[in-house]
Amino acid sequence: WHCPLSPLATSQSVATSLCPSGVSSPNPAQSTPNCCATKVGKLRQGKLSTALPSRTLWDLSAFGIWGAFGSGQVLVVLPKPKLGLWGKAERTARMRMRMGVSRDLPAETGLHTGWVQNGGLFIASNKQRLDEYKRLMSLGKVYGVESHVLTPAQTKDLYPLMNVDDLYGTLYVPKDGTMDPAGTCSTLARAATARGATIIENCPVTGIQVRTDDFGVKRVHAVETAHGTIQTPCVVNCAGVWARALGRLAGVHVPLVAMHHAYVVTERIEGIQNMPNVRDHDASVYLRLQGDALSVGGYESNPIFWEEVSEKFAFGLFDLDWDVFMQHIEGAVNRVPVLEKTGIKSTVCGPESFTADHKPLMGEAPEVRGFFLGCGFNSAGMMLGGGCGRELAHWIIHGRPEKDMYGYDIRRFHHSLTDNNRWMRERSHESYAKNYSVVFPHDEPLAGRNMRKDPLHEELLQQGCVFQERHGWERPGWFSPGGAAPVLDYDYYGAYGHERHRDYNYNRLLGDEYTFDFPPHHDIIKKECLTCRNALALFDMSYFGKFYLVGPEATKAADWLFSADVSKAPGSTVYTCMLNRQGGVESDLTVSRISPGTPGSPLAPAFEGDGYYLAIGGAVAQHNWSHITTVLQDMKFQCKLLDCSEELGMMSIQGPLSRAVLQEVLDTDLSNEAFPFSTHKITTAAGCQVRAMRLSFVGEMGWELHVPRADCVKVYRAVMQAGARHGIANAGYRAIDSLSIEKGYRHWHADLRPDDTPLEAGLAFTCKLKSSIPFLGREAVEAQKAKGIFRRLVCFTTEQKVPMFGLEAVWRDGQVVGHIRRADFGFAIDKTIAYGYIRDPAGGPVSLDFVKSGSYELERMGVTFPARAHTKSPFDPDNKRVKGFY
Repeated sequence: WHCPLSPLATSQSVATSLCPSGVSSPNPAQSTPNCCATKVGKLRQGKLSTALPSRTLWDLSAFGIWGAFGSGQVLVVLPKPKLGLWGKAERTARMRMRMGVSRDLPAETGLHTGWVQNGGLFIASNKQRLDEYKRLMSLGKVYGVESHVLTPAQTKDLYPLMNVDDLYGTLYVPKDGTMDPAGTCSTLARAATARGATIIENCPVTGIQVRTDDFGVKRVHAVETAHGTIQTPCVVNCAGVWARALGRLAGVHVPLVAMHHAYVVTERIEGIQNMPNVRDHDASVYLRLQGDALSVGGYESNPIFWEEVSEKFAFGLFDLDWDVFMQHIEGAVNRVPVLEKTGIKSTVCGPESFTADHKPLMGEAPEVRGFFLGCGFNSAGMMLGGGCGRELAHWIIHGRPEKDMYGYDIRRFHHSLTDNNRWMRERSHESYAKNYSVVFPHDEPLAGRNMRKDPLHEELLQQGCVFQERHGWERPGWFSPGGAAPVLDYDYYGAYGHERHRDYNYNRLLGDEYTFDFPPHHDIIKKECLTCRNALALFDMSYFGKFYLVGPEATKAADWLFSADVSKAPGSTVYTCMLNRQGGVESDLTVSRISPGTPGSPLAPAFEGDGYYLAIGGAVAQHNWSHITTVLQDMKFQCKLLDCSEELGMMSIQGPLSRAVLQEVLDTDLSNEAFPFSTHKITTAAGCQVRAMRLSFVGEMGWELHVPRADCVKVYRAVMQAGARHGIANAGYRAIDSLSIEKGYRHWHADLRPDDTPLEAGLAFTCKLKSSIPFLGREAVEAQKAKGIFRRLVCFTTEQKVPMFGLEAVWRDGQVVGHIRRADFGFAIDKTIAYGYIRDPAGGPVSLDFVKSGSYELERMGVTFPARAHTKSPFDPDNKRVKGFY
């Protein structure tokens, strides 16, 4: 499959170009499995004619040396075959990769991928670590992943060479295994070429042509190579550590950094054959079976950055820095003592790409249409490549992945961060250093902080606000009675000559909550919640995305974009969803019809035609902006989307006494008759113009105040002064999480995801199906309504006060039927509340009668707790409180 280039490259016109690269890491060819799997996935889906010119850094004929593709650059041209799907993808990306290499690819190609199913052991040296593994074990039951918690003695029986003296327990996964990167990549390439692909080597990418269309939209036009130009509307950047450079050719920011990453291979070890792979996360080391030896690696707190990424680094290795790597040897020797007397056969240290949250970068770049990412795999490309490759192929062909991939979507990062070197470097370092740390429910990053501060930040900081980081914003988490807890500059955990912070109050407060039990600040959050329920609380929600949709065809666009009917009179506010073509929920938000205002005003802008004000959860603002922009471009609507998120603050005053307090501050009548629920108006507060909206995200009577940035502190102080005698209190998002789940309000990307529909999520009321107005996703929703709902979001409560955080398995009549998406404690009803989607194991529709008729248990860390299913919110099911009836 090594083909001459020139006959194809000079004038070839194709549908998609992929630019792949192998990566230097403990798992060679990290990017390549994703690239090859993307090719194969497209061929299987029968929709692709693909060219794959590439600035790659290894040669295809040298698979086993370092990576799958080398500085012999590669071009792959794929014609359109017949439709041939692999089958339904119901499992995670890792499971897809395992099934692909262990079964599907060998069957199709006749080649062995090198898959060895030797099992895996996850080591726990303390209770918290074992609790984390037990959470995974419970979730695994939902997906059919077999796992067992073993005692130290049982672990010793399974792995006689292991030191178990310091073990708390282990998690054993029998179907874990290892794969041969060379065999896997060559088999993927064979599968692609068998379906019509042509792979052409030594074809470096020298440029990417981007053109602006008649509507001002930047789109990929062609890929330039050293041997000719290939016209294509789609490029996939799979270039690993070189992905940033490739992105710059198209004006696309690719937020990853390059680091040295290493492993060593031991000499032969007697008795190691067929032993399970070992992940000792507390020692930050892994021991992977490699024939009759072990490969040893891990994640250190002081990784070496590759400061100057060389385009000519081919077949190259760095010298291993033993001062950095020795900590992994020490951890490995402690776990498998025979290693102390075992020699090192070889060392491997090469460049690998790492991202801010240790997750891949995928999807269409916001800057240029047709430029897709499939890079930044954080040394996990062999594990994730199969699933991610298939999803990326589906993404390109159908406009979105088949499964929820938001956690990998480039749009999860705000555009202000993706080219910020300090943020990328700090966050990538912390994610690398903490890769093997226990993932606690309420942890927050210390790196890359204070990037975006709202106008109330300093005011709230002095009142004890403990901030969370979302989308670069510092948003209020909860309020500590112990005083200010500022987030300090990142100290790199003492690495690189930085002095570690001492008496770091914020870090100490985070550490106090490193538990899977109720956190020590549980009662403080309880007080915030009950103050809201019984009096009133002020929530700073300024980090929200605040967009204006305006123009001659704004109403036409709104009708198509939003599932609910938002084309009402100015002054109305509507809660709605935005859907994709498959009927999945891309967003939930509020949309307010507005009248034209003053030129240059962020509160009431001037415009021609119609106008709508969109308020969107700040953590997903970039995703929403990109989704709306894409739809507007595809449909060619004559309107504009304006972002005023930074120019406006937003504070929400909620509780039974909110009207009494705000009536002293706002120059407008707040009675039910004059200011009903789900309406808004421009008024004044403390002499400042504000937009007041009667809405609630916590299930109480209340108003949101949208305020120009310069006036926020003044308005805030006026509200707090008026509320002082009524017992007003600040409250944060930890309280919002509890209050909202207690009322049954949905959180996007927890209760709602792009592969969940409004009918499944109990949000049918947001769909204007009784009207004749078409909207994006309507056909899919109508089809599902006619066919029946086979998955439904259900509310559960437990009588026993047990902490739950999501991922718990749901049992119905002795069978696993789903898992919990989101859970918290409801202080007003004094119960644990959990929401999860359930299915009928028999394959039938999930009706309300099906929900009511079952006997339920929720499994937390291997222990089940009786639960009650609710078809309505257990708190204020008749919605009286939000309407002011107490």
